[in-house]
Amino acid sequence: MKKHILIYLIGLTFGLGISISGMANPAKVINFFDFAGSWDPSLAFVMGGAVTVAFIGYRLVFRREAPIWGKGFNLPGTRQIDARLIGGSLVFGIGWGIAGFCPGGALPALGTGRSEVFIFVVALVAGILLAKALQKASARKKPKAAQA
Repeated sequence: MKKHILIYLIGLTFGLGISISGMANPAKVINFFDFAGSWDPSLAFVMGGAVTVAFIGYRLVFRREAPIWGKGFNLPGTRQIDARLIGGSLVFGIGWGIAGFCPGGALPALGTGRSEVFIFVVALVAGILLAKALQKASARKKPKAAQA
């Protein structure tokens, strides 16, 4: 029960931060990318604050042997920069620039009831499902290639 309350409070804090900072407003996000027009640098400050908090948080958390609720830390197995990482980053950035929403900002924005937020979240879920399907298809092809 304590775990669920903590998860709820963390999510609530994140959602409030996104909402208060204006990052649930796609116009504000799109203006961050509009260097030639109505550029709004406030997103850089929000991101800088988030990176600072995450940096400090990771330093504190990784001093522990294991997470409070879990057997071990779930970290990436590689630091390799490959086509999958670059492609995913490009899709994320392009989608964010076009829609004005990132997944983290869109979820709290669902509370606004605006249709474009729901459309974005549906497209987000569809993209996740498509990526998983492509991943599974790719994994099935690899053993066949190894046998040939």
